[in-house]
Amino acid sequence: MDLATVMDRLAVDEVVTRYAHAVDDGDWPAYRALFTHDGRADYRGAGGVEGPAAEVAGWLEETMRLFPVRQHLIVNRRVRLRDADGYPGDRADVRADYVSPVQPESGGGFLAGGRYAFGLARGDDGWRLRSVAVHEKWRRSALLRAAE
Repeated sequence: MDLATVMDRLAVDEVVTRYAHAVDDGDWPAYRALFTHDGRADYRGAGGVEGPAAEVAGWLEETMRLFPVRQHLIVNRRVRLRDADGYPGDRADVRADYVSPVQPESGGGFLAGGRYAFGLARGDDGWRLRSVAVHEKWRRSALLRAAE
């Protein structure tokens, strides 16, 4: 593996990590900044909406207010960089599993898990998300408590 490939893989992984932090921290300007100008987000696989990332960010902001305690873990990342005639390309795909505990202010909450599909593009400003799709595989009610 050449140095350019390693650097691209690290940069792509960083975008996925920043995505998790933006959602968990409710940093919607940071969430929007992760996407290309025409980026799309699809949360229908977890009971949500699909559309332009900037619009979906507004929906997430409203929805996530119900769950002030949230932290999702994105693991088992499989990064595929697209090759362009033997040279590093400007597209990447990531498949990654997630586990997400969330809790409303009233207590209770649930655990959910599934898989993300991220599509990324490299532009003048680095790697950005072209698309994100969530495919929830399971959900369980849980008695969760926030750290005191």
